[in-house]
Amino acid sequence: MNKNRVVKKSLHMIEQIGLLIILIATIIAVGQEIIMVLHKGEVALKDLLLLFIYLEVIAMIQIYYQEHRLPIRYPLYIAIVALARYIILDAKSFEQWQLLEVGFTIVLLTIAILVVRYGHVTYPYEECRDNEESKESKKTV
Repeated sequence: MNKNRVVKKSLHMIEQIGLLIILIATIIAVGQEIIMVLHKGEVALKDLLLLFIYLEVIAMIQIYYQEHRLPIRYPLYIAIVALARYIILDAKSFEQWQLLEVGFTIVLLTIAILVVRYGHVTYPYEECRDNEESKESKKTV
């Protein structure tokens, strides 16, 4: 067996184990959050945003398993939701300039998502273009 092939298989296995660990840890965190909400007897916006972050992590893992690549947009979405949650939790203790900084950061992340999405649509990767062409040829058949 080729040394490169062994290294590639080993790295792929490590990657899969790492993704599985992240998935299990995320599912445990979701369970813990649900138990805490049930214990409190009420659902707050901060709880919903945290659950949304967990769902985005699970969606990232699913996309990674399906497409074998990670779209950069998903971590950006998670960052935006995390910043929104941060504002909700700590807004009372913020100075005005701190609130503006976090808000500006959210705007920058949103612009980054738009730029990345525009670049992906306008200048797709070769394999993406090939996949789209094969889908189009199947539709016309």
